[in-house]
Amino acid sequence: MAISLLFLWLSGSLSNSVCLGQDRENPSASDRPAAESSDSDAELSAIRAASEEFVAAFNAGDAQAVAAHWTAKGELVNEAGQKFVGREAIAGEYEALIKAMPQAKMRIVIDSLKLLSDSAAIEEGRAMLDPAPAGAPAISKYLVVHVKENGKWRMSTVRDSRLELPSAYRNVADLEWLIGNWTAEEHGAKTVSVCRWIANKSFMERKYTTTHSDGTTTAGLQLIGWNPEGGHIQSWNFSADGGHAVGVWRPLDGGWQADLRGVTGDGLPTSATNVLRRLDDNAYVWQSTRRTLAGQSLPDTDEVVLKRSRDQQ
Repeated sequence: MAISLLFLWLSGSLSNSVCLGQDRENPSASDRPAAESSDSDAELSAIRAASEEFVAAFNAGDAQAVAAHWTAKGELVNEAGQKFVGREAIAGEYEALIKAMPQAKMRIVIDSLKLLSDSAAIEEGRAMLDPAPAGAPAISKYLVVHVKENGKWRMSTVRDSRLELPSAYRNVADLEWLIGNWTAEEHGAKTVSVCRWIANKSFMERKYTTTHSDGTTTAGLQLIGWNPEGGHIQSWNFSADGGHAVGVWRPLDGGWQADLRGVTGDGLPTSATNVLRRLDDNAYVWQSTRRTLAGQSLPDTDEVVLKRSRDQQ
């Protein structure tokens, strides 16, 4: 449901920029009489204004305002061929989508926008979401027919198609559940961790900040992706003191094990084995074991439970 519904909310959007086709039936502005060109520009400006309202309504989470941009009997056809007719049906789909991804924001690019007559226009474009929804990375290509009713431009028909993007996502898809915001508290210290996809979902970026009981903070960055040479998932850790480490990840029953080798900012060699065990969709356990610093053994850390946070970081 999530994949097919994605294109329901991505479709039918407009943007602030347009590319006008130039042909015999729709000549360029420089070839048309001044009055005709001015009228056309005014109509295109009205469509652009409707575009801004549409995107703003979606980003505000207002499904009814989104559906109001269709005609009363307008239709939406997603990339799976499912058809939704009328504002009530369209609004219902948007309500479900917004509830599923309340933080999602839309961005669209218009590739072509043409006036067919005084009361009809056709548009083709692409739409993206941030943060990206679960699954292989893709954008929505859309085609929309606009009609002018009682002086206002509305969408009559919207059709989607899915365009997948080049990515190594299939090799790291099993880590999708880590995407999001996580918090943990242990011995008076609070850690906030934010995971998101980058580079067309070929890599995951994890930023973390720990606030200690004395008020001091430490922070770091981790990148996780596929190592095609070694044929395994790999991580690159960077700490605020200039230290760094490389980890080789291996799947475990219910989680992952990462064997790390690195160096501190002072040049001392380090090693550790970190274990992540997934409890459910909203919690996992982390522990660092077999730790060494400059060849000396260090005690294992306690198990720390990280819980998913719904707060925007």
